[in-house]
Amino acid sequence: MDEKSREFLNKLLLTPSPSGYEQRGQEVVREYAKTFADDVRTDVLGNVIAVRNENAPIRVMLAGHCDQIGLGVRHIDADGFISVVNLGGWDIQVLIGQHVTIWTKNGPVDGVLGKKPIHLLKDEERKQVPKITDLWVDIGAQNKEEAEKLVRIGDPITVKMTVVEMQNKRIAASATDDKSGVWVIMEALRRINADKLKCAVFAVSTVQEELGTRGAITSSYGVHPHVGIAVDVTFATDCPTIDPKQLGEVKLGKGAVVDRGPNMNPMVVERLCEMAETHEIPYQLVASGSPPGTDARVIQMSREGVATGLVSVPNRYMHSPVEVVSLDDMDACADLLARFIENLDENTDFIPNAETL
Repeated sequence: MDEKSREFLNKLLLTPSPSGYEQRGQEVVREYAKTFADDVRTDVLGNVIAVRNENAPIRVMLAGHCDQIGLGVRHIDADGFISVVNLGGWDIQVLIGQHVTIWTKNGPVDGVLGKKPIHLLKDEERKQVPKITDLWVDIGAQNKEEAEKLVRIGDPITVKMTVVEMQNKRIAASATDDKSGVWVIMEALRRINADKLKCAVFAVSTVQEELGTRGAITSSYGVHPHVGIAVDVTFATDCPTIDPKQLGEVKLGKGAVVDRGPNMNPMVVERLCEMAETHEIPYQLVASGSPPGTDARVIQMSREGVATGLVSVPNRYMHSPVEVVSLDDMDACADLLARFIENLDENTDFIPNAETL
């Protein structure tokens, strides 16, 4: 990972883009992509589409969702405390005591997520899992009027955004799901050798994946690809309490994860594996029994159908403020996709056959 691409990753991870409010993050994507893409456009839903070699006869779509899970301002009470609504799926227990930022039109407002102290909980309350309605944001306001001068209903909220350097080229951040995927698709687009490019490539930073893969639905319809590969994170199973027998053996630092299952076109899967082996790119296989909750689910079903694949970055502690990924795995994903695309042309056949079983 060179200096410029690492700077792009850090900017992504430190720029807010909660579901439905991705504009700030998408500006970071546009600024980076315009340095190597032939064209960068944004559709009405907010998807950013970076394109190379657009007029080629076969179209390939890469999708990584830029939205992160967050919260929204729902109500401000008489004392200035803020009730919130979920933007995506939180484990409420990991939110308790977090520093947060409310992203307002006039700039960020810092606050903390408060909850009744454990000392004051009744016995039956201690046995219950907290609900989002048990939490509130405290920005230090003395009353509703003071709070309303700073924030308004609907303003998005994120946990405090940081990037922590760890051992063995690993980082911890609150939004590697799926800004690591956005980084991968844009880097893959950049790394494709122009002399080997025989297809049109559309790298799409999709929106609102955490609310039902909404951006991928519209962008895949608009791009109308022959081949579509989603890049997301997947559960790393190399930490305590996670059973590889249930989820597969996925380890940080062991490379890109290629998914096999009903959501995936077998020809795409085999080509991904072949390219990884030919170019000595480390990869891991996982099996899915049903379509996972990623952009790949809807890309496959777009229009008359798309030859679909899913490449993932191993991720520990998903949907928490301390998600951990390996920079080496991200590099492997980007290289794998670039080599895969370089090997495609208009004669490539993705119709499943018995040889790919």
